[in-house]
Amino acid sequence: MTALLGISRLIDRITEIIGKSVSWLILVAVLVSAGNAIIRKTFNMSSNAWLEAQWYLFGAAFMGAAAYTLSQNEHIRIDVVYAKFSRRTQHWIDLLGHILFLMPFVLLMIYYFIPYTRMAYVSGEMSSSAGGLIIWPARAILLAGFILLGLQGVSEIIKKIAIMSGNMDDPAPYIPTHAPLDDVVTPEARP
Repeated sequence: MTALLGISRLIDRITEIIGKSVSWLILVAVLVSAGNAIIRKTFNMSSNAWLEAQWYLFGAAFMGAAAYTLSQNEHIRIDVVYAKFSRRTQHWIDLLGHILFLMPFVLLMIYYFIPYTRMAYVSGEMSSSAGGLIIWPARAILLAGFILLGLQGVSEIIKKIAIMSGNMDDPAPYIPTHAPLDDVVTPEARP
C-alpha cells in the first residue's frame, strides 16, 4: 500500500500543478475575447481563428481543471443525501462511484478519443468555419483532460482504499452539516 500511496501522491502533485496552471488560461481567453470584440467593433474586422482560439483556451482550462477539481473533492454531488450517511458509508459511495461510473466513462472516452484525435492529426482536418483553426489540438486537449482525469480517478481509488483499510488518515473527517449551535456565541450573549 505504501508504494500505491506514493503513486497517488505523485498523481495528486501533477494534477495540482496542471490544475492551478490552467486557471491562467481563463485570463488569456478573456483577453483574446476582449481583443477580438474591440477589433471587430473598431475596425469592422472579425476572425474565426481568434474566436476558435478562445474556445480552445476555455476547453483547455475546463479539461485541465477537471482532475484537480476531483482531487479537491469539489465535484457536484447530492450532499443532502450524502451528508446523512456515516463517513465510512460516504467512502464506500465514493469508491463505488469512482469504480463503477467515473473510470468506465473515462476509459471509454480515452478509447474513442485516441483514434478520433489521431485521425484529425493525420488528415490535417481544419475547422469548417472560414479562416478557422486546425482541429486536432482541440481533440488532443479533450484526450489529455480525460487521461488526467483517469489518473486522478486511480489516485482517488487508492486513497479511498487506504483510508478504509486504516493505512491513511481521512483528510476530510465527518462533520455533520447541522451541528448543534451550542458552541456559537452571539454578540448579544457575550458578557
